[in-house]
This record gives sequence, structure tokens and C-alpha cells, in this order.
Amino acid sequence: MRVDDVRIVGVVGAGVMGHGIAQVCARRGYEVVLVDVSAEILEKALKLIRSGPFGLDKLVQKGKMSEKEAEEVMSRIKPTTSILDLKEVDFLIEAVPEDASLKKKVFSELDSVCKEETVFASNTSGILISDLASSVKRKDKFIGMHWFNPAPVMRLIEVVRGALTSDETFKLTVELAERLGKTPIEAMDVPGFFTTRFICCWLMEAIRLFEAGVAGIREIDEMCKLAFGFPMGPFELMDLIGLDTMLHIGEYLYAETREERYTPPISLKRLVVSGYLGDRRTKPGSMGGWYDFLKVGGGRRNEG
Repeated sequence: MRVDDVRIVGVVGAGVMGHGIAQVCARRGYEVVLVDVSAEILEKALKLIRSGPFGLDKLVQKGKMSEKEAEEVMSRIKPTTSILDLKEVDFLIEAVPEDASLKKKVFSELDSVCKEETVFASNTSGILISDLASSVKRKDKFIGMHWFNPAPVMRLIEVVRGALTSDETFKLTVELAERLGKTPIEAMDVPGFFTTRFICCWLMEAIRLFEAGVAGIREIDEMCKLAFGFPMGPFELMDLIGLDTMLHIGEYLYAETREERYTPPISLKRLVVSGYLGDRRTKPGSMGGWYDFLKVGGGRRNEG
């Protein structure tokens, strides 16, 4: 399959990453089939695409898109709770929670639904692509396509070949990423790839420095922004990613590599088991993140 043959893109998972990916694809003219387990999740996703912090209404307000164009983008997104509606998609992007067993189960089901030519891409942030590909017959058409949050804004897509990914699939994925306005860069198929391994070390170290009393949460965030030009500090970023996701990533990387630097600090574990999962806007039911934990006195220095 060539990139010109891609007409319909399937997105499985309408959460934080999935709805943003669907928005990007629809804005670039692709028909999108957006799948999730409930109509409620899909309804929320469509609202975020239209009027969320990075939604189409913002582009209309800034004069980067007309109201008519925004309506056309929305019309190209077809929400559904049935994976059977994915049978005609040309390129499928999986964006379900970061759990290897769940992803394998989803891909195994999709393998019997989607047409033989369909390429499968996982948006995993660090699970081995070769491992996920073991759940399907089309191993040559399986690839990693790691997007970044928020998908409509972030330019990088980390492209990762599995052991049996074909050159044709890799070329197609790179060209599609470019047509979506992104910058694809290849990384090796190792736990965490490059970006997740790198950022995990940085974020876990920020927590350890806080636990050691070197500086407070607000102070660390502010210093990182002022000294390094980062748009967000490490604690703000963890709240956006999701503290439960960060805990899972750290545990997965440590289990795969046995390198201590990936081990989640105790403060992170305490927040997650207490219900502090991150930004309430992206984590429904969450009690908040690091800054909310501070308000109730749970994030004092030297209390790690």
C-alpha cells in the first residue's frame, strides 16, 4: 500500500490521545472512524475536538480556520462503539490505555475484522512493538507510531519498527505522518524507545529531588521553565500525562531493564493509591495532581 491509497483512518480509543489523533487526521482531509467502548466517551471526545483547549473552535477564533471548515472536519469523524465499523479502514492507529495485555487483545480482535491490506500502528509510549505484533498475523504491517500530547500541537511522531515490520510499512507510516503535518523520527524497538526512557529519568529525578528537600514542587517547575526554557515544569507535565500512567511507565521500564533510575519514587505511588491521578480535565474522577496534593498537606518536603 502507498500513502496515496490511504483514505480512511481508524482510531481505536477516544481518550486523551485518541481524540487528538482523530482531530489531526480529519483536519488533513482523511475520513476517520473513531472507536471506543461507550457512547459517553465518544460524546466527550467530539466535544473536546470541537471546543476543547486545542479544539477547532480555538482555530476559528484565531482566524486559522473558517466555521465551515470546522464543520467539515467534524463531519469526517464517524464515532462508533463497534469495531466492525473498522473493516474498511486503510490505516489503523491504536490509542487504548498503556497495558500490553489489553493492547494485544484489541489487536487480535482487529486482525480478524480489518481488511488484509490495513496497516496497524500502536501509539504505545514504550511497550515493545515486536511484543504487541505477536498478537496479529500481519506482523509485516505492524508498526509503532508514538504521538505526543496534545496531538494537534506536538510535531514529533516517534516511528518504531518491530522485528518483522516491512520497509513498505515503515515508508508508508513516515509519509503519512508528514502529510499529517508531523515530523517522524525513527527510534529503536527497545522498552520506552528514546523519548519515554529519557523523560522518565528526568521526571523521576525531579520527584526524588523534591523528596530530598532540595526544592519544592512549585519551585522545581518554575526553575525548569526559567532555566531551560521548558513550557511546563516536570510536575505540571506529570499531571498532564497522568500520574497513574507515569507510575505504570516507571514500573514497566524497571521490570524490563532492571535499572534503578526508572523505579517510581514513593511519593508518586502515594499519590496514585490515594486517587491523585493528574489533571481533572483529562482524568475524570481524579482528585487532581501534585498541586492539589499540596493543598491538603500531602506534598510537604522531606516526606518521601
